[in-house]
Amino acid sequence: MSGSPIGIMDSGIGGLTVHSRIKALLPGERLIYVADSAYCPYGPRPVEEIIQRCCLITRFFLSRDCKIIVVACNTATAAAIDILRKSFPHTHVVGMEPAVKPAVLHTKSGVVGVLATRGTFKGSLYNRTLATFAGRVRVLEQVGEGWVEAVEKGEYDTLKTEEMVRKTIEPMLREGADHLVLGCTHYPFLVPVIRRVAGPGVEIVDPAPAVAQRVKHLLDEHLLAGTAGEKSGEDLYYTSSEETSVLPSAVPNAAKGGIIYWRPYTFENME
Repeated sequence: MSGSPIGIMDSGIGGLTVHSRIKALLPGERLIYVADSAYCPYGPRPVEEIIQRCCLITRFFLSRDCKIIVVACNTATAAAIDILRKSFPHTHVVGMEPAVKPAVLHTKSGVVGVLATRGTFKGSLYNRTLATFAGRVRVLEQVGEGWVEAVEKGEYDTLKTEEMVRKTIEPMLREGADHLVLGCTHYPFLVPVIRRVAGPGVEIVDPAPAVAQRVKHLLDEHLLAGTAGEKSGEDLYYTSSEETSVLPSAVPNAAKGGIIYWRPYTFENME
């Protein structure tokens, strides 16, 4: 299976921030990306619906002989990762880990901010991580209202986006947060704006590099790594949206030259 692809899923284009890290670390691997855009955002959706969507997309990946599946969505990880691992026990499934631990370990002010969706904050994975590592550190939680929608529209750095980001993170900064944890894969698209608002003294913590390292570890451990220079085929990008024009075709740091050709697909076909 060393020549098989890696499947990466998200509710929309947010998971491309994870895709780009995997691509940079493992250039010899072929990647298949799925944006479940017809159901984006996942945050306000019922857990049962998110699980159903993740299972459908997992079956799609397996039909494409994917050797590892990455759930590049914090909300989907919180809702479905345990079910996916039980339902597909012979498949390596990697999820998003809440990056609370590094923030808590390195804070100097004793205050860290976590930005995520409601689904992530309600998830047992996030709350177990918080209970295990927070200790005496004060953890401030805030939903990035409208952030996912702005990213899906390609509004990465506009006056409206900056005002939205400012409204969300300034209360955390006033409380002394010196680390901001990005608990949604869409949010790294807004890092330039976040940095501008937060200033140089605030560390922004993105869990995507650690996820890429986890994928590399699994490939090496199970002898699944592709051979350098022998990548079999191009990366593919699928969406559940029938209207691909609503998706950005040029995405920073994603795909060759940042240009993506989206392929519409009805994942219900996998049932």
